[in-house]
Order: sequence, then structure tokens, then C-alpha cells
Amino acid sequence: MLAEWQKHKTQLRSYVAKRIDDVDAVDDILQDVYIKASINLHQLKSAGSLKGWLYRIAHNTLMDFYRTRQHFDELPDNLVAQEQDSGAEARAELAECLRPLIDELPEKYSIPLRLAELEGMPQQQIADQLGLSLSGAKSRVQRSRVKFREQLMACCDFEINEHGISGYSVKDPKRSCR
Repeated sequence: MLAEWQKHKTQLRSYVAKRIDDVDAVDDILQDVYIKASINLHQLKSAGSLKGWLYRIAHNTLMDFYRTRQHFDELPDNLVAQEQDSGAEARAELAECLRPLIDELPEKYSIPLRLAELEGMPQQQIADQLGLSLSGAKSRVQRSRVKFREQLMACCDFEINEHGISGYSVKDPKRSCR
């Protein structure tokens, strides 16, 4: 059985190393995997499932490693609220920019985009309203999004974080997004 375990050692090392940013901890985690496997060997149903069983133990050990590594100080409530408010303000201001930019698109793009994105209309309804097939409406909405994105990127620079757009600035002051 030990020979079987050794066969998987290199693959397990690679598996762990790809999922962790601490090179020094790879051997420690691998050692933990083998200790846990030794202790729980009685739970292994068949030798044929050894590889999958070892990978499951390795996965769980990695999760334990990351759980114990999470050291952070909780932010004060007022600081968190301020950050959320500034993002909400930026999104509200940006939302005011969208309609005029959509209106600048040619009508064949502005109408389906307005119906899909601003009014939340399902694409089948857009197809029915515009006299298009469903696939035609989907293509039109998709092309509209591409055209709109090009216009938006020509107008503004964006600040993006893990929650989405957190701020923006107008590129050309002569051309307002409003």
C-alpha cells in the first residue's frame, strides 16, 4: 500500500503547489495529507479509489489551511458604510450617463438595447415587438451591447473593484456623458 501512496506523491505535490501561494507550506500540507490518510485508512473502501481519496483529503487540507490563514481586522461600521455609499453614488451618476449614450446609437441598436437593459424586457418580447426572430433579436441586442461599450469606453475611464464599478471620470470634458 505504501508503494501506491508514493506513486501519487508527485501528482499530489503538484496539485497542492498550484493551489497555494506559500511555497514553504506545500510540504507541510502534503505531510498533513499523508498523516490524515494514515489515520483514516480504515475508511478507504478499495485500493482502486486511493487516488481520488487522497485528492479529497488534499482538497480538505488546503481548505483548512486557508481557513486558518484568514487573519484580518474587522473594519468599523461607519467606514464600511462610507465605502458602500461612494460606490452607490458613482453607480447612480453613471446610470444617468447611460440613457443619452444609448440614444446616440443608431435606432436599430438603441431600441433593442433600451428594451433589454433599461426596461428589462425578455428577448422574445423584443423579437415580437421589433418583428425579428428570437435569434435575430439576440444578435441585435448583443451587437447593441458591443456598440454601446465602444461608446462608453470612448467617453469615460472606469475604476473597477471586486463589487463592480466604484468610480469613473469623463475622458473629454467637452463631451459630457450627461
